[in-house]
Amino acid sequence: MRGRTLNDAFIILDESQNTTIEQMKMFLTRIGFNSKAVITGDVTQIDLPRNTKSGLRHAIEVLADVEEISFNFFHSEDVVRHPVVARIVNAYEAWEEAEQKRKAALAAERKREEQEQK
Repeated sequence: MRGRTLNDAFIILDESQNTTIEQMKMFLTRIGFNSKAVITGDVTQIDLPRNTKSGLRHAIEVLADVEEISFNFFHSEDVVRHPVVARIVNAYEAWEEAEQKRKAALAAERKREEQEQK
């Protein structure tokens, strides 16, 4: 893909949550004149190695204020599979939120204990 310009094209990048930052940048900088790009992905389903940041997550952060770019996010209400799937999504989201709070509380407790030992 390097060195190419995609003019007069409709380009779809699917499963982009599994791109690296470099791959996403390479894809985005190939968009040419009279072209549209649609990038799909689910940041809750990243399969990259542990210390590799998702190109999709990074693009959302970096490009949030670029006027010509828009982001559409879907939620459990948008699930068009069996109704139980929406409840599964909600359950995982609630668990992840509780887990983040638990980790933050543990980190705060460790920090407090370290300060008390000084």
